[in-house]
Amino acid sequence: MRGFYNKLLRVDLSEKKWQEEEISDDILRATLGGRGLGAYLLWENLEKGKDPLSPDNVLVFALGPATGTKMMGASRYAVFSKSPLTNFFADSYAGGWVAYKMKAAGYDAILVTGASSSPVYLEISNDGVKFHSAEHLWGKDTYETEDTILKEVGVPGAQAMVIGPAGEKMVTFACIENNYWRSAGRCGLGAVMGSKKLKALVFHGNASANLADDNLLRSYVKSLVRKGKNDAGVAAYRKYGTVQMVAILNNAKAWPSEYWSKGVFEDWEKISADSLLNDLKVMPHACERCFIACGKVSEVLKGRHKGLKIEGPEHETIYAFGGLCRINELEEIAYLNDICDRAGMDTISAGNLIAFCMELSKRGRIKEKFEYGNSDVAIELLQKIKNREGIGDILARGIKYTAKHFDAEDVAVHVKGLEPAGFDPRVLKGMALQYATSPRGACHLTATFYKPELAGIIPPEQVEGKAKLLIEWENRMTIFDTLILCRFFRDLIQWNDLITIIEAITGISYKREKLEEMANDISTLRRMISMREGLTKEDDMLPVRFFKEGRRDDGKLVNKDEFMYMLDEYYDMRGWDKKGNPKKLPDFLQ
Repeated sequence: MRGFYNKLLRVDLSEKKWQEEEISDDILRATLGGRGLGAYLLWENLEKGKDPLSPDNVLVFALGPATGTKMMGASRYAVFSKSPLTNFFADSYAGGWVAYKMKAAGYDAILVTGASSSPVYLEISNDGVKFHSAEHLWGKDTYETEDTILKEVGVPGAQAMVIGPAGEKMVTFACIENNYWRSAGRCGLGAVMGSKKLKALVFHGNASANLADDNLLRSYVKSLVRKGKNDAGVAAYRKYGTVQMVAILNNAKAWPSEYWSKGVFEDWEKISADSLLNDLKVMPHACERCFIACGKVSEVLKGRHKGLKIEGPEHETIYAFGGLCRINELEEIAYLNDICDRAGMDTISAGNLIAFCMELSKRGRIKEKFEYGNSDVAIELLQKIKNREGIGDILARGIKYTAKHFDAEDVAVHVKGLEPAGFDPRVLKGMALQYATSPRGACHLTATFYKPELAGIIPPEQVEGKAKLLIEWENRMTIFDTLILCRFFRDLIQWNDLITIIEAITGISYKREKLEEMANDISTLRRMISMREGLTKEDDMLPVRFFKEGRRDDGKLVNKDEFMYMLDEYYDMRGWDKKGNPKKLPDFLQ
């Protein structure tokens, strides 16, 4: 099929063997690569009930047909597995420069099975796979690992994805890092690599997939660039990056603060986008083939961390350490960000867990004294998590385990074991539904539904019509994740654009209705994978606090009757029964 190689690379770490397998046109037409293909491969190759950190779990790396083409915003790869954090379906995505070299290696997806007896890294190219010892890299941070491996491989332009000490020690929210600061951050897939003794993967090659109509794609990309040139959203991302959300959400009173006890952080202006630009030295930074350049490489100019340089901190890191932990210095948040990047830890989960400890301390539910706003407390806890020492060993197991350990499940905030991002569902009711129904847990990226709510496309407090609009956004973002395209192109790329892009790459002219049907099948498949692992309707539920405990600043909570109305409507529109069980298998599984 055009845009693909029709090739799967299967790597057995236990036996140090690899082989190529054909992926049929029928599967590629039905899944369109990326999220669809990754979910299909996970469904077909992961047996029910396997320990996520055992050799029996599988790890799938997938690319989309847009990867490696002239298409803007197509610099992302996807990773799929069973999550050690939630025990359900997991997918995670990262940008940067790796995806193009993955595509040049000549495969549509890579399936990793088994576990090595000693640390290894893989060198993958269109010549096949080489297994290298990574014993000398075990214990090294992500920056040093990436530098060392690329030097050892010695191929100009090669790219790597790596894990750090957190992944090695199987911290359940460890992530996979590339280009120093880009992270496949959620669900703990770095821990899956660590359990397999897989320190890194390196990619290079010169393969390219044939496109159906290169001239059509070239023409579309030119029009996309013209459209983006005068787009206000593009300009805002180029100037402020994701940190612009700090002001937007605080003004909407929807920025979680003091571990989900408030909707505004009184010191938010000190850690806003304007403060980032004024107080740190900031340079825009783009992924490969992207004109938005939302990344911000920031250098700390004063204080005890002077000279520190990172890409970030992004909005979600500022929310987790700034809002939830009440830390009001960007320099301190940047340092916490750097600790997480070097260790290979998800900043959203890490910040939530530390704030959880601070809240339990405030309530007198634990004996330790963890003060809100104290960055040294956060630093100490991050180091303990990374090394799995003392209380850090508890936190490293994730929020569900930690809450049960401290008998504080009434305080903990998560869905399916995954902590939410910085969008408060007690104000943004569509986000309440998105968090509950996302198959990987409280995910803000499944549909990025905060966008239409904050932009006034549908009022945040409205209940009627929320499920229908959420599904429309979720379906479009699912097709984004099959291709795989960056979320920040969502305003520029609508359904008609997707139809053109797919036709130019694959030669197939899908109608919107067919793409929406395909997206629904992929959403159903992701749910089925989790249901095979025990997911029920009870897991599609918000934290009990959101229904029973009003925010400290304004008393807001989630009306459960309204929430259940939206949930039932969502199930029905997805073609699932009242318990959330799909009524039929996707056609390509039958």
